[in-house]
Order: sequence, then C-alpha cells, then structure tokens
Amino acid sequence: MDLDQAITERRSIRGFTNQPVPKELLEEIITLANRAPSSMNTQPWHLHVLTGEPLEQVRKGNTERMLGGVKPTRDIEDYAEYEGEHRKRQIEIAVQLFEVMGIERGDKERRQDWVMRGFRQFDAPVSIVVCFDRSLLSNTIAHFDTGAMTNSLVLAAWARGLGAVINGQGIMQSPVVREVAGIPEDQIILTCVALGWPDKEFVANSVVSRRRPISNTTQFLGFDE
Repeated sequence: MDLDQAITERRSIRGFTNQPVPKELLEEIITLANRAPSSMNTQPWHLHVLTGEPLEQVRKGNTERMLGGVKPTRDIEDYAEYEGEHRKRQIEIAVQLFEVMGIERGDKERRQDWVMRGFRQFDAPVSIVVCFDRSLLSNTIAHFDTGAMTNSLVLAAWARGLGAVINGQGIMQSPVVREVAGIPEDQIILTCVALGWPDKEFVANSVVSRRRPISNTTQFLGFDE
C-alpha cells in the first residue's frame, strides 16, 4: 500500500478480532513512526505497548473506577468543551456511529455500553500509551510533535493491515495506566492508541468520517489563477 492510499483509506477502527499482533510487527511500525519530525529534533515522545494481562488490568481498573463514579483523572486536565462548528462535527460522527450500530437516541443502556467500550480500549489486543517528557508540559510544540509521531504510527499500522483508533478515553483514569505500565512520573500520559486486526463484521468499522473541502481550510497566495 502506498502512502496516498494509506492516508485516503485510513479510518478509525473500534472493533477488533482477538488475533494477537506480533511484537516484531509492532517494532517495525514504531520504528517507522519514530522517524516523525519534531521541533529541533527533540523527539519528546515515549511509548508503552501493552497486551495480554497488563492490558486486561488496565481495562479492569478503568471500568471499575468509571462505574464506581471516580472522576476522570488525566495528566492533562485542560480539555476544553467543543463549541460551534467543532461541536457540530463531534455530534456528526457520533450520529454516524450510532446509526450504523442501530443505537437509538433513548437507548441509555446501549449508549452506556458504547462509552464503556472506549474505557476498555475497544477490547483491542494492543494498547499503545503515548507519553512525552513532563519537562515539556508547557511547551505546546511538544504536544504537536507527539501528535505527528502518533499519526505516523497509525498510518504505518494501516498500511500493514492493522486498524487503530486514537483513544483519549483509554487514559481517563491515568493513575491506573501509570501503575500497571510502570510509567515514570517524569512522563506525561497524553493519549493511547487501541490497535489490532479489524473485525470485518463490526459495522462501526465501516464508518468514514467526513472532511471539509480544502477550500474551507486553505488559503493560497501569490499563485497564478
């Protein structure tokens, strides 16, 4: 698969088979992602790759705390609520997903189950916890750089037949993730990536989120018409 195809066809995968992902394949993907650009070549990222029993411990801890009413505790707390067009697009993708899953607006039980899937890392066989150096917490460029690496990781996985979704729900109970994965305090937990082989029977995997035309996002100056 060439790069254009990977970028065009990639979509978020939220349903996975239970087939394991070989460590060697993960190392290959991460090695490629590690080539991502970063400001002044600072390379602020750290990855913690979980599968098997450690991942099950995270799932269990996340689920117990969320169902027990424990307030989400993330390393980065200043997540703003989306408004205006951003909120509209957030709702649009939720509607797309619920429609294909057949989840009615008033079906609180199934909606709750969908939310809990996110806290369970979408039951993926692998979770990659994405961190960066705490010393760069106030440096927003470090967040940008870590995001660039994460995008490269997701594309490299897709090009090899794997599916992934960048999943902020999976680290909402960051103390659980930190303890199980042994993440040192000098690293900030930013997000995680649920990754595995796509379940072709899981209908939500067919959803392709819409994009604005570049005429709405891009300005060209100094070019001949």
